[in-house]
Amino acid sequence: MSLRRLLSRLLLGLLPLAVTTTVYLYLYPVFSGCAYPLPFDNPKTSQSTSAFFHTLKQHLTPQSTFNQDPAIVRLLVLADPQLEGDSSLPRPENELGARLQKYWNDTLESVNNTPFLANLDAWKTISAALRSLVAQDIPRAFAAQRKRLDLLGNDYYLAHIYRTLHWWTRPTHVTVLGDLIGSQWVTDEEFRRRGDRYWQRVFKGGERIDDTITRTGKEDYVEVAGVESDKELLPSSPSWAHRIINIVGNHDVGYSGDASERRISRFEKVFGRANWDIRLHHPPVGNLTPTLHLINLNSLTLDGPAYSQDIQSQGYAYINSLLDRSYTVDDRSTFTLLLTHLPLHKPDGVCTDGPYFTYFEKDDESSKERYKAGGLREQNHLSEHVSSNGVLQGIFGMSGDETAPEGGRGRNGLILTGHDHTGCDVVHSIQKKPPSLAENNEDAPPDEANDDQPAWTWNTTRYNPNAQNHDQSFSPSIREITLRSMMGEYGGNAGLLSLWFDATTSEWKYAMTMCPAGVQHIWWAVHVIDLITLVVGILYALVWVLGYFGSKLPSKRLVAADKKMK
Repeated sequence: MSLRRLLSRLLLGLLPLAVTTTVYLYLYPVFSGCAYPLPFDNPKTSQSTSAFFHTLKQHLTPQSTFNQDPAIVRLLVLADPQLEGDSSLPRPENELGARLQKYWNDTLESVNNTPFLANLDAWKTISAALRSLVAQDIPRAFAAQRKRLDLLGNDYYLAHIYRTLHWWTRPTHVTVLGDLIGSQWVTDEEFRRRGDRYWQRVFKGGERIDDTITRTGKEDYVEVAGVESDKELLPSSPSWAHRIINIVGNHDVGYSGDASERRISRFEKVFGRANWDIRLHHPPVGNLTPTLHLINLNSLTLDGPAYSQDIQSQGYAYINSLLDRSYTVDDRSTFTLLLTHLPLHKPDGVCTDGPYFTYFEKDDESSKERYKAGGLREQNHLSEHVSSNGVLQGIFGMSGDETAPEGGRGRNGLILTGHDHTGCDVVHSIQKKPPSLAENNEDAPPDEANDDQPAWTWNTTRYNPNAQNHDQSFSPSIREITLRSMMGEYGGNAGLLSLWFDATTSEWKYAMTMCPAGVQHIWWAVHVIDLITLVVGILYALVWVLGYFGSKLPSKRLVAADKKMK
């Protein structure tokens, strides 16, 4: 079989495969039916099909009046990209070039003034260098190049998720729920490089939210944000579609036991402030002006013992300021959306991660003083105390006390968290304690020790959309969605959250769906197929061109015969 025929058959098999897989990869939200949920009256009814066609019509008829979105807020939710870097690569002194230079210098030193051929030390040095080169240096160099390629591909894989979903779903807001990079221990220079990759490669086109918008200490952020007009901060404003709401994660600054002022400062310089909130105004509905209270909370420094007491005090001061600024719990025209990294406390077995805390056993022995003995080293959840008192009762005003405002139902809202890479969806609710034996027995002496104990406790269960008790109109409860990571090994997940104001009930409502891109191996496989197809296509074109022009040249026999005749 000729080379041209072989290449032709290869191209005939590869080209349809390459076109099909590439189209699927770059239009995966379309083929997966991903779309922001539409407002609906019955939460048990799925409207994924109508939501998909609504999104499709937005692209087919961009000027149509149909494209006025019923969900005024459409939040693209991503979590835990964890960009790796030089910490996974060989140290500079272990790079192949540096090792070769070292072997050369060692050989020159061993030679001295003795003739090279008679110098046994030089031969021993060369022999040891060759063994090390073959056994360690060359394999390490290949592994390093493979890792660099893997890092490059991972960046573009994550960028593919953001770019494709942003184009197809047209979000009004975007958030990344922490762990933007892979380690809080990196140098300032490496932190800056990963920040550049984050903005210039992964989230290219995205913008860091300006500090004038996120500054705190004011009553109404819409009016004091330092922008040209309040309209820029409306949920439907195009300016917000490209702003990235970055949440601080433990791999960005560390846990409470090693979160220092320097780490938090460098995070805020590159990615934006760690604690801030803003109130976005909905267009007036009758005599109401609904608002969305968006809270970005650094929950990493709330538990302890802390490396910096000042940072921890600032965290609690910020939560107290939230309580002063929040609207009353009976104001159902406002919605509180809490974005934070660490999930709230849950009993073991509810989600993949159960409660887990570890502490540093000794002080940092290096000169950097990154942590101290006894400081909080790692945690899977917030502590039960911080979860209940700081978040559920504090920020959301929930309580089991029926004499509390609105019966303790708390503020209407939603909690979005990251950290647990596998994801979880739960509801935190109030559970009444059963009456004690003492209360049922009139002859029993009163239990004075339990006088201050509440007659209720917190209960956490998996979210069930068909359960009535997950509706806040029936009992105090709040939903917490821990988003599955967008990393390739977790399927490149993304969340699509719709928020709208229901004029019939005068309350905000929401719905959320997930849109996974698939493991990163799919992304790699498609691009490898495309590359092979391109190479085969180029080779086929070259062989065809050479064959075409070769057929136009006279053969040797014809030339010889022509010369003989002459």
